[in-house]
Amino acid sequence: MMAVASSGGSIWPLNLFFSSSKIKPFLTKASVHNYSKRFSSHVRCKNSYKNSVAVYPGTVADRVLMDIQNSGIIACLRAQSAEMAIEAAQAALSGGISVLEITMSTPGVFEALQFLVHEYPSASLGVGTVLDREDAKDALKCGAKFLMSPAMVKEILDDVAEGQALYIPGAMTPTEILLASTAGAKIVKVYPVSALGGVQYIAAVKKPFPNIKMIASQGITIGKLGIICPRLSMVDMPLLVPCDSRLKASHWHR
Repeated sequence: MMAVASSGGSIWPLNLFFSSSKIKPFLTKASVHNYSKRFSSHVRCKNSYKNSVAVYPGTVADRVLMDIQNSGIIACLRAQSAEMAIEAAQAALSGGISVLEITMSTPGVFEALQFLVHEYPSASLGVGTVLDREDAKDALKCGAKFLMSPAMVKEILDDVAEGQALYIPGAMTPTEILLASTAGAKIVKVYPVSALGGVQYIAAVKKPFPNIKMIASQGITIGKLGIICPRLSMVDMPLLVPCDSRLKASHWHR
């Protein structure tokens, strides 16, 4: 899970990057609503993004960043097949999620992305764990609106410099965070936050960089949101746990 801070102060958790087997998937409208309420009373989740079109000013990168800030959640989907990824994404998007990434570790990730982009044109859909320029280009060809990496890949940042997609590079140290921001990143993923000290680390590293938007990723659970929210405005948590028997059985209503 990831959390974010911005220059305007805390807003609400933003990203959902499911990395812990202890976190249960939340795919129903009711559960999405409950989690969103814990982020902020201002979180606005839509009931469904299928076949709807949202209009925002600016570049694709600007629109995705705005969508992330408005929705409060980025759901990161890891699945064992493209079919499972599509079914889970459909449930999540119908349940109110508006920003969703599929990790590169998902078999058929680009096929799944292309299908979902066609079905949900107004949702902000992207690819996570992008490590090189070629994968980034393939993701963009399939309609990805944002790309996320565990570290900064300068070539990817340069390729989307005109705003055709939002690139969220990963950083661990204050030096890496500053380098990513000065290189042009609109938002930086602090990773792996739990190994670095969790909330205490984020609070400490945010002080010298009040104007840099940050997303804290890895090891953040639903139970920690109350502690994280006052310090960060966006959160990245896992959406799916591939080994969960309910997912294998396609029990999306649960």
